[in-house]
Amino acid sequence: MDLVIGRVTKTHGVRGELVVDVRTDDPEERFAIGQKLRGRLSTGKNTFVENSYTVTAARNHSGRLLLSVAEVGDRDSAMALRGLLFLIDADEVSSGDDPDEFYDHELQGVPVRTVDGDDVGVVADVVHLPAGDLLSVSTDEGREILIPFVTAIVPTVSRSLIEIDPPDGLLDPE
Repeated sequence: MDLVIGRVTKTHGVRGELVVDVRTDDPEERFAIGQKLRGRLSTGKNTFVENSYTVTAARNHSGRLLLSVAEVGDRDSAMALRGLLFLIDADEVSSGDDPDEFYDHELQGVPVRTVDGDDVGVVADVVHLPAGDLLSVSTDEGREILIPFVTAIVPTVSRSLIEIDPPDGLLDPE
């Protein structure tokens, strides 16, 4: 399974710097100078191109990572990489011993039920938004339910079960 460690959102300047939305707890290691990165770019409906990129420079600029790679030398080449995902293999990481920390891939497929014991579905994905994280839960009926990933609504999280205490209306299809 692949994990996303960063996503190219736009370019910066005329020399081909990439603005990267970082999705890793260890950007200094993952985007270190000389590091080989695996990138995947969507080219259409369910088709992708994968390439390797070598980091030549990385710096913080206004809370964003600016990345230079050897394979990109100008703005036009950088613009063609907008939406590129930098990936690593899930086997390369572990959330460690802290029972309250999880990587997204560790929660995918975990059953979700209410604190009253009603089955809701399974976690399909963890969605990261500026306002907070959401659990995308797939139900047996094929619906998607987005659940705010906050302690008040998701009081119990483990690698084998997630319990939720939903407010009225959260699980209603209408």
